[in-house]
Amino acid sequence: MSEEKKETVLCGASAYDKKYYFNREFSRLPESIQQELNILCVLFTEDAGGIFELVFDEDGSLFIRTDSDEEDILYDEISAGLLVKEVQRKRTDLFESLELFYRVVFLGQKLED
Repeated sequence: MSEEKKETVLCGASAYDKKYYFNREFSRLPESIQQELNILCVLFTEDAGGIFELVFDEDGSLFIRTDSDEEDILYDEISAGLLVKEVQRKRTDLFESLELFYRVVFLGQKLED
């Protein structure tokens, strides 16, 4: 019997319905970070299509999840994968800061010296 892992979606966007989602549980993040996340998600779906999400796993690690509708013949998994790698490389500091925020605020972990 497998346990289902708990995930928390921070934000995401969909190229299909042209919508952006931000989890209001993270409203304590500075407005500038919230805007940066909005831009990141929307630009990704404009470039790659499909659905883009930033998700925390149960340990507080942040990862990128992309998906597409089965009928979407324009979505290219390889290009989306390359774009994910680029986003991870360019936004390392942002992602590390978000992970620290999540671990302290949501998981109750103590800051290490």
